[in-house]
Amino acid sequence: MATSSVSSVSPLPSSAASAAPAKASPRSLSGLTPFLRPYRGRIGLAVLFLVMAAIATLVFPLALRGLIDGGMGGAGKGEQLMALRNHFFELFGVAAALGLFSAGRFYTVSWLGERVTADIRNAVYSHVVRQSPEFFETTQTGEVLSRLTGDTTLVQTVVGSSLSMGLRNAVMGAGALGMLVVTNPYLMVQVLGVLLLIVAPSVWFGRRVRKLSRASQDRVADSSAIAAEVLNAIPVVQSYTAEAREAARFDQSTTDAFITAIRRTKARSVLVAFIIIATSAALLWGLYQGTQAVMRGDISAGHLGQTVVYVIILASSAAVLGEVYGDLLRAAGATERLMELLETRSPVTSPSNPVPAQVVRAGSAIKFKAVTFHYPSRPTQPALTDFSLSVAPGETVAIVGPSGAGKSTVFQLLLRFYDPASGRIELDGVRTADMSLQDLRGRIGLVPQDAVIFSTSALENIRYGKPEASDEEVKSAAQAAFAHEFITALPEGYDTFLGERGVRLSGGQRQRIAIARAMLKNSPLLLLDEATSALDAESERMVQAALESAMKGRTTLVIAHRLATVQQASRILVLDHGRLVEQGTHAELVRQGGIYARLAALQFNV
Repeated sequence: MATSSVSSVSPLPSSAASAAPAKASPRSLSGLTPFLRPYRGRIGLAVLFLVMAAIATLVFPLALRGLIDGGMGGAGKGEQLMALRNHFFELFGVAAALGLFSAGRFYTVSWLGERVTADIRNAVYSHVVRQSPEFFETTQTGEVLSRLTGDTTLVQTVVGSSLSMGLRNAVMGAGALGMLVVTNPYLMVQVLGVLLLIVAPSVWFGRRVRKLSRASQDRVADSSAIAAEVLNAIPVVQSYTAEAREAARFDQSTTDAFITAIRRTKARSVLVAFIIIATSAALLWGLYQGTQAVMRGDISAGHLGQTVVYVIILASSAAVLGEVYGDLLRAAGATERLMELLETRSPVTSPSNPVPAQVVRAGSAIKFKAVTFHYPSRPTQPALTDFSLSVAPGETVAIVGPSGAGKSTVFQLLLRFYDPASGRIELDGVRTADMSLQDLRGRIGLVPQDAVIFSTSALENIRYGKPEASDEEVKSAAQAAFAHEFITALPEGYDTFLGERGVRLSGGQRQRIAIARAMLKNSPLLLLDEATSALDAESERMVQAALESAMKGRTTLVIAHRLATVQQASRILVLDHGRLVEQGTHAELVRQGGIYARLAALQFNV
């Protein structure tokens, strides 16, 4: 939707550097334009209600003048009473119109605020979940959550309230000033000149408030990032009795946010006070001149009453505009942060004209051709160097090696979470960079080392692998992964809520849910990253049997530290420091006496 209109810029800075100004030119509130454009009709209706309410307010002093000058001057008591009654009916009519138009304005503007905020949240979230892992190497999840909640709330305040109030008071203030100029031209030209002198220092103060607003929101984001990180690692935090340390770290972060917020509040307070005092002083001077005119007989008492009300409207409008200006400055900082997030562009995207997916029946063919790759966060340390590999359809290949050898990098590149610096990767004869991401990843089933369980039922967790699958298909996949028995033993069976990150399950149970999910997807290529690492000996035997059944008819790549799980692979690859140093069967590699043989000697005591 609106995100398509945003141009490409440099990646989002890390949380640690978030206080620095954005590299792109600030979009400020103009960044909201793509989100407001679809609702032009409602905006027009809101403006109509706003203008009519402002006009009703401006008509009130005219009716009041008629009451004072005309309603009090009848020849007899009866005529005077009738005149007063008519003038009061006129005033009531004005008040009724003001109430109806104000209600219409409030509803339409509030609707716009809620709708636009929801659209922004949806756009930001949809954009973030499409970012490559490189984005999350430099951006903390808590910072993203802060922008999704705190920043969008500020935008909602402006679109759904402050902006409307500002426009309404701007119209009323301009109208009141215009009426005052018409009725007292010489005097109000003087007042207008004084008001113009107020604008320059207000703009200077405003710029400072805006900078402090941005800094304040960044500090709040830092606190959110710390909280998200710690709450997701509560068992580790408590096992190291680090609760007090983490509480102190969070306290320091919130203190920094408080100090920055107070600086912003002081600057905004000075801005508001200056606008109110300076404006009131100018207008009181005008009112004083008006009373002098009445005493000289230049204007009537009704004229003076009208002038007084217009002066009050103008002064109150100026005061409200001062408040609104501060809100707009805060929202400008929030909008900059949101647009900054929307302007980030993932280095990994689907090509504009992707190669159509080939129908694969007997597993996918894989080719790595002289691939070299560095992780963006470690540009000087190659994760893979001149790596070449060819895997035939239906073949089972195991990848082993020391930690940091590049095993998981092979999976990351196959899934195209990253693109290699040089070389090419092919799947079924097509370069992965030429395939759409949906087609590419739809052909790959993944069982990660750390099983991911979503905060929903067991049934929906497995169905995540194939959203359109029937309940029977889900249960069949669970049976194949030896998960059916423990799922049916849960309090509500397959409908049991598994808790955040699957806290109600053991590690082995979470892993079997993940295996069932991958088996339900039924992809021609299966990637197993330490798929049995969290299982006990009995569960491992059951799941290993299920995996062997699942591997039939498809290509399988297996990463394993425990060599007992890969001995039956048709080929074993040994990686070390990002290079392929050995390959062959278990027996062949043991005979070679290299890295694999040393690992086997350690694990099998041979």
